[in-house]
Amino acid sequence: MSLAAADPPLTWHAAWRLSRPGFLWVTVAAVALGLAMAAACGCGFDPWRAGLTITLAVLAHAAANAWNDYHDALSGADAINPAPLSPFTGGSRAIQTGTATPAAARRLALGLSGLVVLGGLWLALAAGGGLIAIGIAGLVLAWAYSAPPLRLMARGLGEVTVALAWWLIVLGAYYSQRGAWLIVPMVTAVPFAVLVANILLINGLPDAPWDAQAGKRTLAVRLGPTGVAAAYTGLALLAHGGLAAAVLASIAPTAAWWGLLSLPLSLAAAGLLWRHVATGQPVPALRPAIGLTIGAALVHALALTVALGVMAARL
Repeated sequence: MSLAAADPPLTWHAAWRLSRPGFLWVTVAAVALGLAMAAACGCGFDPWRAGLTITLAVLAHAAANAWNDYHDALSGADAINPAPLSPFTGGSRAIQTGTATPAAARRLALGLSGLVVLGGLWLALAAGGGLIAIGIAGLVLAWAYSAPPLRLMARGLGEVTVALAWWLIVLGAYYSQRGAWLIVPMVTAVPFAVLVANILLINGLPDAPWDAQAGKRTLAVRLGPTGVAAAYTGLALLAHGGLAAAVLASIAPTAAWWGLLSLPLSLAAAGLLWRHVATGQPVPALRPAIGLTIGAALVHALALTVALGVMAARL
């Protein structure tokens, strides 16, 4: 059998599925938040840098998703899951349905990562060398999340990795405009990063039995349903309480109060999660809670973006 027959070219449809486009909106929201923070500082706004920043961040996220599908295919974690809660859990299923091969997913991940490196270097020439450090850290986290030997998500460190990655996305977007570090964006971005970590935490619950069989000791596997519900609730309260504390301490701007608009969504999701744990509902019953969790992160970032954008317009 020829190599071409064994590993056919990756189609656009397969590449689209491997990138998991529905989740990329969280990254777009993160970049928008970072850009709005920079604009609110009164340092001006460069639309070309902004467009390139969004593009590179989305490509980096797509690369991370392709890496995850590739390594989960090698470990068998996605293949043994008979009923993933698509599109939220179980990967893109592109490999499992024969739409793509593991080798094709790897090539896509490498190609997208290469584009991110090249584009990031060009952007750093305009924004400053600190952006290179952010970019390197982000790419390392994207690779280490699912790739051996680290496989951070299989060691219960996936949520920490995700929080750090999306915190860096916000800071990278800010730095791309401002070319400097400031405590205000570093602190203001933390609640959003915590809410993104909650997405991974609740998404891990439906996959936990199959992840355990494949040797993936995710946080959901380690904590169990009750522990996940408790951790989820704690993180949701920590994110919103931390934002309020930052505003009261005059670290975050007063406009950041708008970020609390996501609190009702997080609390509603937590309530549904606790009901799922208490009643032993089937896995599909988690769909509304997962949807609310994603919505909470998006609403949080977009509410802050709008509020900071209004601040910038008044300068």
